[in-house]
Parts: sequence; C-alpha cells; structure tokens
Amino acid sequence: MLHKHNLPLMRTQIRIGIDTGGTFTDFLIYSDGKIHIKKIPSTPKDPSDAILKGVSGYLKKTDSIHIIHGTTVATNSLLERTGGPIVLLTTRGFEDVLFIGRQTRNSLYSLKGEKRTPLLPRSRCIGLNERTSSSGEILVNISEEEIRKAVKKLKTIKAKAVAVSFINSYANAENEKKVHRVFEKAGYPVSRSSDILPEYREYERTVVATVNAYLMPVISQYLSNLGKKLKNVYLRIMQSNEGHISTETAKKEPIRTALSGPAGGVVAAYYVGKTAGYNKMVTFDMGGTSSDVSLIDGKIQRTNENKIGEFPVRLPIIDINTVGAGGGSIAYIDKGGSLRVGPRSSGADPGPACYGKGNLPTVTDANLVLGRLSAEHFLGGHMKIFPERSFDSIKKLGDKINKSVLETASGIIKIANANMSKAIRVISIERGIDVRNFVLFSFGGAGGMHAAEIALG
Repeated sequence: MLHKHNLPLMRTQIRIGIDTGGTFTDFLIYSDGKIHIKKIPSTPKDPSDAILKGVSGYLKKTDSIHIIHGTTVATNSLLERTGGPIVLLTTRGFEDVLFIGRQTRNSLYSLKGEKRTPLLPRSRCIGLNERTSSSGEILVNISEEEIRKAVKKLKTIKAKAVAVSFINSYANAENEKKVHRVFEKAGYPVSRSSDILPEYREYERTVVATVNAYLMPVISQYLSNLGKKLKNVYLRIMQSNEGHISTETAKKEPIRTALSGPAGGVVAAYYVGKTAGYNKMVTFDMGGTSSDVSLIDGKIQRTNENKIGEFPVRLPIIDINTVGAGGGSIAYIDKGGSLRVGPRSSGADPGPACYGKGNLPTVTDANLVLGRLSAEHFLGGHMKIFPERSFDSIKKLGDKINKSVLETASGIIKIANANMSKAIRVISIERGIDVRNFVLFSFGGAGGMHAAEIALG
C-alpha cells in the first residue's frame, strides 16, 4: 500500500499505512528505517478515533508524516444506508430511471418479486426541461430560471447533496455543467454523471452519480474530522483501483474509495509475491467482518462490472470477491435446524463473545475453543479476552443440535472455510482457471488460522 508513494523520503519522515476494518484498525509504520505494525480495535461510531489513537505517539516525533488510508466508511455507509439525504436532478420524463432499473434478477427462477430499496424516494427525483441528442447536440437549453426554482425546492427538502444525470450528457455535458455551477454556488455538493462516468447507459450512469452523491455528506464529514485530528499530516486516501487520491478528491468522488481497504491488501500482496518470485496468486484477506479474495495472474485483475450491495458500479476497480465470513461472523441455527455461519457479524462492538461485551458465538470463539488462539497472547498480549465466555456461547449453540462444544466449534470452522472456498472458486474455477497453478497468499487478522485448510480445497 505504500510502494507507490512518489515523494522523496527524508530521514525524519514517517510513513504510515492505515486500514480501517469493521473489527480492527491496522497500522504499518515506517520510521527510522524500520517497519512497525500495530492493531487496535476499530471505533465504528467514529473510525477516526481509532486512527488518532494509533498514530498519536508519532505526531509528536516529527512534522513530516505521510499517511495512506484505506477505509470501508463509504462501503459501510452505503450498505447500512447512513448517507444522504440527497436529490436527483434529471431530464424531465426520466424521473423513474432508478426505479425501473434493468431486467436483471439475483434469483432468476424465484416466483417472488425482489424487493429493492432505492437511495431516495421518487418525490426527490426532479425532472428539468432540457434535452441533448445522442450525437451531443443541445436540443433544449436549460434555463437559469428553472435551475433557480430547483435550488429553492431543495432548500425546502433539506437535501445535503445533489446528483445530476441528464440523458445523453456523456456526449455533451453543457447542461449538466450549468446546473453544477449554480448549485455549487448555492453551497450544495454536486455529483455530476458526465464527470464521474461519461458513458452511455443512462441507468448505470445515474446510479453511479446517485451513489456518489449519497456518500458525499458522510465521507466529507469523516475526512474533515480526520483532517482536524491529524493536523500537518500529508494524508492520501486509497482508491478501489489501486492508486490513491487527495482528501479533497475523495470528498468530491467518495465512490472511488469504496472497497479501498481490500484493494490495498491486493496491491501489497502483488508486490510482496512478486518480490518472492510468485506471479500467480490467489489473495485471501480474512478480517473480522468479511473475507476478500482476488486472483493475480501475472498482474492485478480489474473490472468495470461490480456491485456494492444492490447497486451496479461501472467504475474501474480491482476485481475482488467479498464473502461475509470473518472472525466476527456469527454462528446460529437456522429454521431448518442446521448450523450456519455469517454473513451477520458481531463487528468491533460488541465483538465475539470472548471480548466480554456480547454473548453471540463467532468464528473467533470457535478458534479459541479449539486451541488455535492463545488467550494470553491475543493481540500481542495487549487485549484481555475471556475464553470461558466462548465456551459458554458455543455450548448453548451446541445444545440446540445435540453436539459437544468441540464438535460445534469444529463445525463452525468447517462452514466458514466452505464459504470462503466458494468465494475463491467464483473467481477461479468458475472462470475456467485451474487454481492448482496458483499459490494462496493469506493475510488479514484471521487468515493464518484458515489458510492451510482452504488451500487443500
């Protein structure tokens, strides 16, 4: 994650890579010619608190600190629907684009209709009188008066950001730019489709612009808070496509930071593997909330076809397959009496039962019961955990299916491994790639305990 930093390295300079996960926040620190690592529990309510705690000791050492930060704030905000509120401005007559969508279904043969929850209600989709042809000719110029009326309407709605997506604006963005200038002058953050995704396909372009606008308030607030806490620090934000951007760019285009944490792991794995002499790898990043897998076949694989939650995101990002199986994934008994693991996670708060705050059995608790984790040396001995709580939570689960504590814990691990192995098959075998020619590159807080069994298939 730090390899592409192109600034000259001074002797007093400290470089820090930060990855904020759902359970832990990880730090890789380069200082005085040495590399240090640090891991502390994440602070979901305000992720910047954990970051400040992790770097506070270095802020006093020098005024030359360079940080590259991978974050899941954008992804979590979208999945948990904590962004917005926003308004969509589109061409009159096309206000239903987001709601019509595409004729695609996750369960093709299901007899039940799929419930989709848009990011904004239909009442917040405002049509404006303008039109551009597919060749880029302005057929109807948008009037300043109509734009001013829309500004007044937004003030009554109390929107925090605006998405603008006009038909055929990829061919000529003049009408979108006019709206952008007026609303920006009125103090609204604007997400313009022709700027973010200047391509045809009005649904995908509108989705990207809308998602970007939806994330603007939360990412802007997060990065502003982080900037205040990390004064005089050179801060860059990891992108989903491998590079990194300034905080100002991230505030304007927060969608580019979605999946930036997992992307940083793939980039680091690529360089470390290449140094070790491997160019065919399956990267396996198992954290506390999820596991991320990616395939490297001589180079990092990228895609323009991806989804975050239920939203198609046609932006160039590293091809990563994520499955809800991590150290904090909760084990439970389904309605049919079968043992299941994930995708729901205990996160950092309350965390696994052994953290002493909750009582839900997780993959981490199963590893502790099976002796794969040492209570005395958890997090390098810096975090006290309670093995008896793990035993109690798994025993209660096992009693429901007439299994012993060890049998239940072993079952939890096998199911979690099966879920993660399936994720690897999706990016390899299902694409006609023989994984026997690849090595498994494991990392992440929980990866080492599961890698050997997953490598065996």
